[in-house]
This record gives sequence, C-alpha cells and structure tokens, in this order.
Amino acid sequence: MFGYSEDQIATFGLTFGVGGFMLYMLFIIGQLAWESKAGKFGTFVLFLGLAFGMVGFVAKFIIQWYITR
Repeated sequence: MFGYSEDQIATFGLTFGVGGFMLYMLFIIGQLAWESKAGKFGTFVLFLGLAFGMVGFVAKFIIQWYITR
C-alpha cells in the first residue's frame, strides 16, 4: 500500500498509534483526578494504578532501541 510493506505499516502504527493512545490515556487519568478533586496523593495513586501498564510498553521500546543501536 503506497509503497510501504506490511511490516513498516505495523511498526509505524505500533510506535506512533499506541504511543498517541497512551498520551490520550494519561490525559484522561489527569482529567479524572482533576474532576474528582483527588489531591496530590490521590492523583499519584490514580496515575500509579492506571498508568503502570504503560511502563512495560515504554521499557520494550527503550530495550529494542538499545539493542539495535
């Protein structure tokens, strides 16, 4: 499609698509903390609990970058 292979499209979608979705999820968590007036500790707990799964994706990206360097 448009001169790109399936692998290139999948890599682009995985890095930028999922990365953009993760940023949007961080915005949603921040909005949830703001609207619920969670305070500093409550906001920390919300981000820790709801955004902890994103750490694995970011770690995978960093490890891949370090290995292929």
